[in-house]
Amino acid sequence: MFKYSSVFYHLFLYYQTNKFPFSVQKLDTRGNPRSVIFWTSLFHRYSSYPYPYTDFINLFVHLVTTMLLGSPPPRISADINRVLQLSKQYKVGDWYLYHNHTEIRIYGCDLPPYKLPRYLPMRLFALEYCRKMINSNEIHFVKTKKKAQLRIKDHLGPFICNNREAGKEADEILQRLRLKQSFIWAYDPHSFICNKRKKNKLSTYIHHRIPEIEQYANQSEWAEGTLVDQESTQVAVDNVLVDLERRLDEDSFVQVSGETSSQ
Repeated sequence: MFKYSSVFYHLFLYYQTNKFPFSVQKLDTRGNPRSVIFWTSLFHRYSSYPYPYTDFINLFVHLVTTMLLGSPPPRISADINRVLQLSKQYKVGDWYLYHNHTEIRIYGCDLPPYKLPRYLPMRLFALEYCRKMINSNEIHFVKTKKKAQLRIKDHLGPFICNNREAGKEADEILQRLRLKQSFIWAYDPHSFICNKRKKNKLSTYIHHRIPEIEQYANQSEWAEGTLVDQESTQVAVDNVLVDLERRLDEDSFVQVSGETSSQ
């Protein structure tokens, strides 16, 4: 990413404040103007701040991209589409567009997918693709003393994936972004992995069908009545706590700015 990208973030926030759906506090506790860097904690990516990276993408980056392009960008770009489905004969995975997030399902992978932002940047997709493709190759072929069968793109976005350890590093980065995970699914709807296992004289790999979800694979846009986030009661409680933390966090910004301006 451009070294001074935060400068552009704050310029957009300063001149297009009313275009963004998150709270902005321009004044300190004494009613004095605050520096734009204290208007919101959305841009502060530290573990102590309650906004996850998903919110940064969905509430800010997506809207800025829309302003620059003049229309909303597709949730799945053409580049991501080509990586997952190079042709009708060679497909390595599918995407699922939920109301509030996106999931990438790589055939044969036994890792739970991360709930990625609605608008999926290539840099996040690259991390998810890398860790899941390496996992699928590993569990189906490498561990059985067979040659790796999946062709993994070694350069996606700003990342280079050229060894098995890259998958672990990708997972660590995604964890630091505080993304939630979805459920594990034995996924191979077109027998892509199963056929490769047969060619290598290995046992079959059985796809677990979930028709109510599979029917919405690879949609260009989310539609009402399709995939909706299903969250447990505990997750709902956690979300309430996060909202409370955000309000407290915004209040702390007001106090810090007030103390700074008085010094």
